[in-house]
Amino acid sequence: MNVIPDLGGLRPGARVVVAMSGGVDSSVVAALVKEAGYETIGVTLQLYDHGAAVGKAGTCCAGSDIHDARRVADRLGIAHYVLDYESAFKDSVIEAFADEYVQGRTPIPCVTCNQTVKFRDLLSVARDLGADAMATGHYVRRVDGASGPELHRAVDPARDQSYFLFATTHEQLGYLRFPLGGMEKAAVREHARRFGLVVADKPDSQDICFVPNGDYAGIVRKLRPEAGEPGEIVDMGGAVLGQHRGLIHYTVGQRRGLEIGGLADPLYVVRLEPETRRVVVGPRAALGVSGAVLGAVNWLGPNLGKGLDVLAKVRSMAKPAPARFDGNRITFAVPEYGVAPGQACVLYDGERVLGGGWIESTVSALVAA
Repeated sequence: MNVIPDLGGLRPGARVVVAMSGGVDSSVVAALVKEAGYETIGVTLQLYDHGAAVGKAGTCCAGSDIHDARRVADRLGIAHYVLDYESAFKDSVIEAFADEYVQGRTPIPCVTCNQTVKFRDLLSVARDLGADAMATGHYVRRVDGASGPELHRAVDPARDQSYFLFATTHEQLGYLRFPLGGMEKAAVREHARRFGLVVADKPDSQDICFVPNGDYAGIVRKLRPEAGEPGEIVDMGGAVLGQHRGLIHYTVGQRRGLEIGGLADPLYVVRLEPETRRVVVGPRAALGVSGAVLGAVNWLGPNLGKGLDVLAKVRSMAKPAPARFDGNRITFAVPEYGVAPGQACVLYDGERVLGGGWIESTVSALVAA
């Protein structure tokens, strides 16, 4: 049997369910699992089917991607099931996405999808199929530690997806496998060519899957019309500077699109006030945040004492920054910028993911000073 990364510990011939989205990553995982000698079952979830998305490259879990997953399964000679989870996805992910925007928050639907439909519902399906493990195409590593499996960043920092998986529980981590965490993307595509997979050169997903044209506001407006109602743009003292087209068009840290002229210095969105439908703007210094309160914290690290020095990542593309964590409150060593309620704050000890939570509120560095 060939040994591939992060599939150790399984008995010879173990049954492994592979979550197949129709992209190159999950397709290669299925091929590697099959090559390693495990009984391999591919499962694809149909999550949405917006007309424009079905035939568009760069999306996942829609019509053309399901077709690609089926073709890969046929090529590999493995069982493949397509399950209709459109209703569950709408309730757990799309509706929550719209609700967050209505509340003036900045959602991350990919985390919610992993937390609910993929790592809750799909894991349940895998267990029902009698699988010993479930493998996915995420770029993250599962490392066996002294106290059990740990979640670590991927070897390739440009592909690392650990930020989006902070809500993975201890129980889930014991069942999951991530064979691509130790590879770079170029190596994955080489494997795809070696196996003769039709998706070897398929482009990666870029947009949020259910917003294939990038029009977030249009999706939210359709589901929650009130989010598109106009209101005032005010400075931090409450003076009216202009009018906006609806809170759904703005997020904390945004500079472009305010359409306020005649000012000497640039202004940024500092906060959104859904109760008054106001967009509050201020200078860049007003974006500085000294700390934040986290909700729904998921902890994967060792026992948490009074306080813990960590590295905190407040956006998917941000660099982890030194901070101190006290159970549900994070304090940054130096002010962080662009920290928005609704986003995730993920905590690290070097390469290891300690856990994280949802940013509920922030503490201005100006106030703290």
